[in-house]
Amino acid sequence: MKVLVTGSSGHLGEAMVRRLKELNYEVVGVDITTSPFTSHVGSIADASFVKHCMEGVETVFHTATLHKPHVATHTMQQFIETNITGTLYLLQESVAAGVKRFVFTSTTSVFGDAMKPGTGDPAVWVTEDLVPVPKNIYGVTKLAAEDLCQLFQRNHGLPCIVLRTSRFFPEDDDEKGKRETFKAENLKANEFLFRRLELEDVVQAQLVAAEKAVVLGFGKYVITATSPFLPEDLSDLRTNAAQVVRKYYPDYQEVYRNSDWEMFAEIDRVYVNEKARRELGWTPKYDFRYLLEQLKAGNELRSELAKQVGAKGYHTQIFSEGPYPVD
Repeated sequence: MKVLVTGSSGHLGEAMVRRLKELNYEVVGVDITTSPFTSHVGSIADASFVKHCMEGVETVFHTATLHKPHVATHTMQQFIETNITGTLYLLQESVAAGVKRFVFTSTTSVFGDAMKPGTGDPAVWVTEDLVPVPKNIYGVTKLAAEDLCQLFQRNHGLPCIVLRTSRFFPEDDDEKGKRETFKAENLKANEFLFRRLELEDVVQAQLVAAEKAVVLGFGKYVITATSPFLPEDLSDLRTNAAQVVRKYYPDYQEVYRNSDWEMFAEIDRVYVNEKARRELGWTPKYDFRYLLEQLKAGNELRSELAKQVGAKGYHTQIFSEGPYPVD
């Protein structure tokens, strides 16, 4: 089968190309940047280029995007061209070429301010039913691209699956305060409780989404590591997160102490992957328990695929805040 991967020089795109080639797919890798995983160099905002790349393709994995860290360095128009216009051209040419399924990588950032609880409110339970309130051009354009996918499924019969992925980047956190307070691995491990997932699991979600696309037609799914928390934990997570974590993992404090790690004092949201596990048959491997066991054994926390891909970064330059620009 011939498949197309957009953003093939990027983090998820490279991981997808690696895995698809291992599975003996014929892969067309598309990106504006050259790499060993990109066969076609050009912009998805160029309709003629997209048309050229689509010949014979049966499945599109659309991972190319401008990300949140680009908000301070790119114009709103650039976000529209890449995230909306690029998605539109891919959908149009997919229909014209007879593509059988389209998997779009979106982001939990589309929820935006809907994930921000008020003072004294419980943590937010983030499912597909939460109404998005995007807080920047990144969220706005990704949400618009999701709607385009739904439009093309409804009007043209193109099976489209939208995966709203939580954070899986290997780079340091984009918030300076968190970078200065927590060791990088400590911070990421904490996030597996409520807002992070592993690259290997993201790739697997893409593959099962493609398998289910024709049957489902259209669907939006939160893709994140399985959280142990329940709705009844939401109030306590705002005031004493460590106590709640201890309820589910009585051994975590000793493991953390041995690594000189610490837990967050507060957790303000919980991403829920139940719908993706139920409807896609997706079974993420990496969760907080898995990480604890790896820590106990002194093993590497990342998947082999994540180690192979490494960190890509978002910019070629260095900023006053280190790896991230300040808007």
